[in-house]
Amino acid sequence: MTRIATSSDRESSPAETAAFLADYASWLLGCGATCIRIEKNTLRMARSFGIGADISIMPSHVYVSAWKGDDSRPQVVLRKKHRGAINFNLNARLSRLSWKVSDKKLDLPTAIKLFDRIKETRPTGKWETLFLTSLANASFCRLFGGDLAAMIIVFLSTVAGFRLKQIMLEDKRDVRLTFLCASFFSASISAGGSIFDIGTTPEIALGTSVLYLIPGVPYINAVSDMLDGHYLCSFSRFADAVVLTACLSAGLCAGMFLLDLKWF
Repeated sequence: MTRIATSSDRESSPAETAAFLADYASWLLGCGATCIRIEKNTLRMARSFGIGADISIMPSHVYVSAWKGDDSRPQVVLRKKHRGAINFNLNARLSRLSWKVSDKKLDLPTAIKLFDRIKETRPTGKWETLFLTSLANASFCRLFGGDLAAMIIVFLSTVAGFRLKQIMLEDKRDVRLTFLCASFFSASISAGGSIFDIGTTPEIALGTSVLYLIPGVPYINAVSDMLDGHYLCSFSRFADAVVLTACLSAGLCAGMFLLDLKWF
């Protein structure tokens, strides 16, 4: 929990400010921001509004209290974490908003209007994401020594698995089941390289076919939160990442077992 005490000539209602800051922090938390970024951005705007503020970040909730001057009765607002996928574009836009409020000395109504506009940001198109993810995974295959045939196999298996992931998530399926099924689908397709003896590095194609499912951002955020002292959020993010990694590993093993591939 971090505390600041500020003063400013511009007047802002502590209750309205706390509600805005809590909404803002919940969106940042939902799009994959680290706790230290959420704290700095939120308190930067509170200071600009001339409001004292505390923020407490939990794995699924955000608490913001705000007060004016020496008022001993702060306004406390609780918001649940905004449910959404990790979105670097939204993360960057929200961060820029905090700097814009601070640098240009924007008032609270203007900040709310800009925030509402940012919330309407459309995510990257699913077809562009599908193609770029598949291309990136094929590049990983090459990075680990795969030949052209292995890269093509990984590209096609990633297209199939990632598309299945998109469909299941759009259908509100459990994310753990989604990772297991997508991994199994990709591994089963990439196993064709070993079964039909395609290329010289079919084992690399099989091993890299599920790399697109590795939850890298939660792992990185877990380390960042731990270094900043947010141990509860750090453990929560790390545990979620481990569970997803176990699910994709189970899908990979199931594909190898079903197609009777050699484990070692």
